[in-house]
Amino acid sequence: MNIEKTALINITGRPNVGKSTLANAIAGEKIAIVSNKPQTTRGRIYAVHNLGDTQLVFMDTPGFHKPRTKLGDYMVNVVRKSFSGTDATALVVEPIASVGEQEAQLIEYIKADSVPSVLVINKIDTVKKEELLAVIAAYSEAHDFDHIMPISAKTGEGVTELMELFKSFAKPGSALFPEDMVTDQPDRQIIAEIVREKLLYCLDKEIPHGTAVEITKFSEREETEIIDLDVTIYCEKASHKKIIIGKGGAMLKKIGEMARRDIERYMGTRVYMQTWVKVKENWRDSDFLIKNFGFNAED
Repeated sequence: MNIEKTALINITGRPNVGKSTLANAIAGEKIAIVSNKPQTTRGRIYAVHNLGDTQLVFMDTPGFHKPRTKLGDYMVNVVRKSFSGTDATALVVEPIASVGEQEAQLIEYIKADSVPSVLVINKIDTVKKEELLAVIAAYSEAHDFDHIMPISAKTGEGVTELMELFKSFAKPGSALFPEDMVTDQPDRQIIAEIVREKLLYCLDKEIPHGTAVEITKFSEREETEIIDLDVTIYCEKASHKKIIIGKGGAMLKKIGEMARRDIERYMGTRVYMQTWVKVKENWRDSDFLIKNFGFNAED
């Protein structure tokens, strides 16, 4: 079916409210990494959902937080810029009956943006239904949202209804993305993010937040369709490098094996992956290195 209407929707919220889980549910496959650690998403990711003659394009953005590094400044800037040129905004919150500092600031951005806004109360599978009334009351007092939608991005409850709601904000226009695309992220970027997800899963405290991943080789063997990958993990300290590699290389092997399984599932073919760890001290505060790793302040 030809696309006749489109809507560009901004997904915003504090870290760990489930924005990336929602983006994955929208796209129908894993396009954004997910972890229980804050500031997992570092850049803007588009999730595309075609609904009949309508194409809905959602922008998954980093969690809004107080930055402590230049990379953090970049992430917050991505959030602020996401309020420009969209057709609607989805503020994703947890089912907590109070408006936090980050939510209050995001609501101010929503008010200034003057486009339809939807309060998306996520993780409703973690509370009793009657507890949602106090959450709705708290946010209704803070802002007159056009709609309030309780959902569970994890279980899928309410996600179909949310898509139908956003369809009502669509405007006449041709498709923004080809109809067979579910995201704007290239395979290299998704693979790098899968590796970083495993770093977040396997490592504690600050170490995984000081890592970046670069795919330095991506080639497919014509005879067998096996994909060869060279992956470089960057960290900020020599002591962190030792922890990432682990005793006898055990931790790096674990991270590599977990990542390879997910990469093979995503690519639909076997993958041969070689991984290295290098130190780039304080790269999160280096404008040059931040840009070198693909975080462009102009985006």
